[in-house]
Amino acid sequence: MRESDIHINRVDWIAVSIYFALVIIGWFNIYAAVYDSQVEKSIFDFSINSGKQLVWIGTAIALITIIMVADYRFFENLSLIIYGVFMLILIVTPFLGKEVNGQTLSIGFGDFRIQPGEFAKFATALALAKVMERPTFDLSKKNYQFIAFGVLFIPIALILLQPDTGTAMVYFSFLLMFYREGLPQWYFGLGLGMVTITLLALGIDNNLYLALAIVLLTAALIFLGKRTWQRILAFSLIGIGLIAYTYSIDFVVSKLPPHQQNRIMVLFNPDIDPLGVGWNVTQSKIAIGSGGLLGKGYLEGTQTKFDFVPEQHTDFIFCTLGEEFGWVGSLVVIGLFVGLLYRLVIMAERQKTRFSRIYGYGVISILLFHFMINIAMTIGLFPVVGIPLPFFSYGGSSLWSFTVLLFIFIKFDSSRATQLGRIS
Repeated sequence: MRESDIHINRVDWIAVSIYFALVIIGWFNIYAAVYDSQVEKSIFDFSINSGKQLVWIGTAIALITIIMVADYRFFENLSLIIYGVFMLILIVTPFLGKEVNGQTLSIGFGDFRIQPGEFAKFATALALAKVMERPTFDLSKKNYQFIAFGVLFIPIALILLQPDTGTAMVYFSFLLMFYREGLPQWYFGLGLGMVTITLLALGIDNNLYLALAIVLLTAALIFLGKRTWQRILAFSLIGIGLIAYTYSIDFVVSKLPPHQQNRIMVLFNPDIDPLGVGWNVTQSKIAIGSGGLLGKGYLEGTQTKFDFVPEQHTDFIFCTLGEEFGWVGSLVVIGLFVGLLYRLVIMAERQKTRFSRIYGYGVISILLFHFMINIAMTIGLFPVVGIPLPFFSYGGSSLWSFTVLLFIFIKFDSSRATQLGRIS
């Protein structure tokens, strides 16, 4: 492999530096989350999570090396094959995977297990970039929308069969990339409206009050305009549809597993069961709030030390940071994430091919969703859905999948001088 093929001089070292900063800070916080002052094991001890995470970090570096040495055309030319392979893996996961808490999320041998739903994110991003790269592909047209949404909804459906609602939700973040590539704005207005009505329906105990409000709003809209029968019929149908939608939400929620129903209940009433379903979020907020401005100091967090917050090394890793490093430490890490996302936007916009740009915005969409939802979970603004904080939370599947996702794009960016294409 010639040096010119690797494009070391063209690598965006700002993005790479932020990645390693987040990984290292996350590693120290994983150690803090499992630290026991009575035992005082080393951060390098392979019997605890920080030592295991160090192994994942080492293998992630090996993955980075492979990606950066490989020809960027490998990922582009085989993108649909990669997508197909991971869809097949998702199909067999419920049958061959290991069941934990009613979910079959991982496959593997012995202690070595991976979560295909995590790796399918970069495969889906590659596939979407491939099918949307043609200059004639226009998301404002129905037939092209059907193709794009078809590629997107296949992994969502397969992951829901596991069932893993949290991971499936992440795939909807690709809508941000769709918006950048020309999806009509009314889709987002419709989505925002549905989310608003969903939250209202979940937050109001008696749906009759919500239904009445919708009817009154519909009536007001009718009388504000011309009283033509078409307008009256249109708003009436909208009102009936919204009422039906609010009641369908209750039906769907009733079919969810009990633990997911409880998480939704806690979002709207955190005090409903502070010692049960509300325990995680309550203790997480206490940990973050107790950190104050500068925090209690590294390895001095009492909420962390006495294991008040379950899953603190994975989904709730951010509260460890908040307790021990306070508002300032949290702001630094949030700033690193924002800086990385901003850098990725700059990189995406300077691509010379639609494929690279679309993939770049797919990476941005996934990282932004994970970043926002994970932190929102820890402070009680979103239900606990098991979404890790990128590069920060403990776990090989999480670190590897985010690393592959990011560095494939960094590879595309470093090779842009040799790429031929037309941006439109």
